[in-house]
Amino acid sequence: MKWPLFPKRLFRKKFDLLSFTLHSLLTQIDLLRHGETEHRNRYCGSTNHPLTPLGWQQLWHAVNHPEKNSVPWNVIITSPLQRCAAFAAELGRHHHIPVIEERRFQEIHFGDWENLSSAEIMQNDASTLMRFWQNPLIVTPPNAESLIEFNKRILSAWRELLDRHQQKKILFISHGGVMRIILCHVHHKPLENLLKFKVNHADRYSISIPMVSGDPTVSYHPCNV
Repeated sequence: MKWPLFPKRLFRKKFDLLSFTLHSLLTQIDLLRHGETEHRNRYCGSTNHPLTPLGWQQLWHAVNHPEKNSVPWNVIITSPLQRCAAFAAELGRHHHIPVIEERRFQEIHFGDWENLSSAEIMQNDASTLMRFWQNPLIVTPPNAESLIEFNKRILSAWRELLDRHQQKKILFISHGGVMRIILCHVHHKPLENLLKFKVNHADRYSISIPMVSGDPTVSYHPCNV
């Protein structure tokens, strides 16, 4: 028995349709860290410092990268802190993309250490700082948000984001700690692996999450500005 031969044009058409269908069943999220800020060598979790001119330049470079020939996002989700939200608002206006501020995606709160440098903390609380560096999962700065609480806050908002924006293309502008929590979650890694992920200023991670089955795919795009 001979199998019927499909015309190449018909086969290509069916293949293109299948590719389009599979592509549309993905939720695609670009995680983008804010650019350089003023007082960047301090513990500025909830402290609301603005971007420097270089920070703005880094972010525009990240979203205008040659591999992005057009703006593909349906929505921009951003931390409300101005180092993220100011650029999100400007980008949204420029490309007519809706912008949603989500307070649960702001950086971890460092309590009494907010807006202090390591040198300043060493003068008054050296032992706690040393123990915090050795094991941040167990040691929390005075009056600060613990890493466990921070993880719960971020992942709760992340799951809600995925439910609400299924099969959309999302630009997510946030902070280094927030992105590391999400990357640990996506890679099924424990929190001890947080600092193994590179998240420099204006670095971007692209995540494709299938709606049917399979693990997410992740690609890293450093800023280099």
